[in-house]
Amino acid sequence: MAEITPKKFLTLDPFAYRQFDDESKSGNRIVGCTKEQFETKINEIYINLRKEKEKLMVDGYASFCKHIFVPNFTETKASFIKITKENRSKIKSDYVARREGELPVLKRWFPRDEVNVTKAKFLDIILYSREQLNKENKAGNKDFVPDKNASPWGIVSVKPQDVDFELPMEPITMMRNALPDISEGGSGVHLCKKDYEAATKFW
Repeated sequence: MAEITPKKFLTLDPFAYRQFDDESKSGNRIVGCTKEQFETKINEIYINLRKEKEKLMVDGYASFCKHIFVPNFTETKASFIKITKENRSKIKSDYVARREGELPVLKRWFPRDEVNVTKAKFLDIILYSREQLNKENKAGNKDFVPDKNASPWGIVSVKPQDVDFELPMEPITMMRNALPDISEGGSGVHLCKKDYEAATKFW
């Protein structure tokens, strides 16, 4: 009898592919495994952790967003470092859109080869519900047809970091998420002033 492969609970959304495929990505590019290897491993970890923890998923900035924090099983380095007098001059900036059709926003970063960054201790796996992903895909492509057999959660981003809890979202990402038009990169989620002010202090 053929072995039945269990349905994956978590799958990489195409939005996250850039973290694996884009070699020019300065920030949180995932190294040390392919997309397929990553997806298989994170599902294995999820199944094992679910046996140990009652509440594995942590609430995110909206009802459709969740986080799972796992030890870093890749060779990926941390996605940020502290800005100092010594490295400040190495900061680059540009207007960046994460995908076609999205409004570009001003971003800043350190080129990977100009700063010393250590391997991250944890990965923050950021998830969107299938319902939200279908909504966003439909907004960007009128011909989009939802897959009824798709996993209930999609991985939209992976943040390599040294702590197993959510760090403040970048202020510009908060502002973009507050846009009402999904096709332009927004989620229609009201911007929380308190969270925004905390983010500006962190970043």
